[in-house]
Amino acid sequence: MLCGRFARIIAPFFTTGFKELDIANIASARKAARQSEKRRVLNASQRSELRGAIKRVKKAIEAGDKVAARAVLRESTKVLDSIADKKIIHKNKASRHKSRLSAAIKAMA
Repeated sequence: MLCGRFARIIAPFFTTGFKELDIANIASARKAARQSEKRRVLNASQRSELRGAIKRVKKAIEAGDKVAARAVLRESTKVLDSIADKKIIHKNKASRHKSRLSAAIKAMA
């Protein structure tokens, strides 16, 4: 039986599903654990999408094409706003990323 903070780290290597992660005895607590695990997986994939969107803009900036960088920033802004609306990241963090990326595009020659 896995417990505590190590359950999430060790679990993928020894388990096949949610059954082994059930630590709680109360039905409502087991349900909360299942929901929490689902949310964790979804949030992780969306955070990964966020990082990818930021990297795409940075790559476009490094390529030196200002028009392409603006287009990529426009698409990435949608991703940032969407993830901030879902409260996966704070709205101010999304705003900070957008601001810094647009400033980097403006600074391009």
